Amino acid sequence: MIKPFSVLAAALCAASAFAAEPAGEAFYGTTEPFASEAVYFVLTDRFVNGDPSNDHRDQGGDYPTFDRRIPGPDGESANIGYLGGDFKGVLDNAGYIRGMGFSSVWITPIVDNPDQHFSGGKPVSWGSFWTDQGKTGYHGYWGINFYRLDEHLPSPGLDFAGFTRAMGEQDLKIVLDIVGNHGSPAYTMPKDQPQFGKIYDRDGALLADHQNLHPEKLDPAKNRLHRFYNRKVGVAELSDFAEDNPAVLDYLAGAYEQWIDQGAHAFRIDTIGWMPHSFWKRFADRIREKHPDFFMFGENFDYDAATIAAHTWKRNGSISVLDFPLRAKLVETFEKPDSDFAALEQALYLEDGPYANPYDLMTFYDNHDMPRMNASDEGFIDAHNWLFTARGIPVIYYGSETGFMRGRAEHAGNRNYFGQERIDVAPQSPIYRPLQRIARLRQSSPALQRGLQLNVRLKGDEAAFYRVYQKDGQYQTALVLLNKGDSPARMAVSDYLQAGTWLDAFSGRKLRVRGALRADVPAHGVRVFFFDKALSREDTRQRLAELMVRKSPKSD
Repeated sequence: MIKPFSVLAAALCAASAFAAEPAGEAFYGTTEPFASEAVYFVLTDRFVNGDPSNDHRDQGGDYPTFDRRIPGPDGESANIGYLGGDFKGVLDNAGYIRGMGFSSVWITPIVDNPDQHFSGGKPVSWGSFWTDQGKTGYHGYWGINFYRLDEHLPSPGLDFAGFTRAMGEQDLKIVLDIVGNHGSPAYTMPKDQPQFGKIYDRDGALLADHQNLHPEKLDPAKNRLHRFYNRKVGVAELSDFAEDNPAVLDYLAGAYEQWIDQGAHAFRIDTIGWMPHSFWKRFADRIREKHPDFFMFGENFDYDAATIAAHTWKRNGSISVLDFPLRAKLVETFEKPDSDFAALEQALYLEDGPYANPYDLMTFYDNHDMPRMNASDEGFIDAHNWLFTARGIPVIYYGSETGFMRGRAEHAGNRNYFGQERIDVAPQSPIYRPLQRIARLRQSSPALQRGLQLNVRLKGDEAAFYRVYQKDGQYQTALVLLNKGDSPARMAVSDYLQAGTWLDAFSGRKLRVRGALRADVPAHGVRVFFFDKALSREDTRQRLAELMVRKSPKSD
């Protein structure tokens, strides 16, 4: 039987006791404060319509923007118009998000986007990719004024500053999605549309204009309005910012500093790989000059660890990344019932890897730019048990707590509206309670948040590993046992096991352990045990010391 959470939290506080550690002996994965977070990602327009008065349903004239359905098979549909989600819809459900065990909410970009749908590009059809004809800026990634809040998001008394303040009162931080690579779609329109391809300054004055021209036809030498843009084709028909123009950096950094001042706690950087490291180093230095240690993580949609790891290096701005290489292995492991936990081990890069620190990476199995994970309910449960106990900072995409639109790509239902009715019944999903259980456990455990990971066994349906946090007099070692099989498993661990009293994290029961710890792990279940003292077993300490040395590159 699981104890009430208040009792469990008290037990966990006792399990991270303070004492004097052996001189010079500290074991931890990371000291990054943001590593204590668990992130719930909402595509704001598609979460909950909390205030219909800001829907702007008649906006767009000949290019309408609200509820633009894309028909699919068997009566299904996707949508490329606005559907009403807003700040109030997120705030109204802050208790729901926090109650699941999350401490941060990643929201999509908030900056002003065009007031019409885009008439250029390739037509959007069911399941298509990088097709934008008929699409609106409901997602927020088509900025035209990076200093101005898009009108679909706020409500009276609830601008961005009010939103972050109110969310903070609910113990939730805001991760703001930002774009530095591009603005809105900028060319191929049959007839020029008033806002597309333009950038406005903080006062609303026109700063840049693509003028519906192909990038190769731009003339920045003669036309000052072209100087913001590159003369090369970027993503789809988007206006591609000129990273070597100092005015671009000044504009973006100034705008995003404004949003930090209004309460943004961290940044997720869109399409970070499309701009050079030199730009992001200058950007990060500019942001952290006023906001030291401000946490940022980028999206480089690449499955090569060496490629995306370069963003994390100090010389490139010390920007964390979404862990795409691990994501590929997570999907492979949790979508397929006959998979092997061993597939995950190498992708963790716990030793001699390319990342500045693998423990600072954002771990996830899907998002809005790829098909949602197409797993069974049990597959989602197993994935969550892994994400909230293994190294990294977990990110869960809205609706995954119920398996919402599983397997669906962007224009095939991935970004469909979730809504209040689905939230109200979400606790009835078989996925919800196990997620809540493990997320809340991580919320109270320094070892699961920041501990060094020492693998014992990742094989078949079973995984066993330690997370060790031993620093500044605080001690907690977690032994994690996972079973993704359809039958209960009797698991035993003796390797590196510290003799002494261990605490069952869920029941609060104490176990006196000598040679081995044995536990029954339910089908698609997790057991976690805590040890609350400094580790004294010599081979364990030697192995942990080796992991400490080898977790980061020898030079940056």
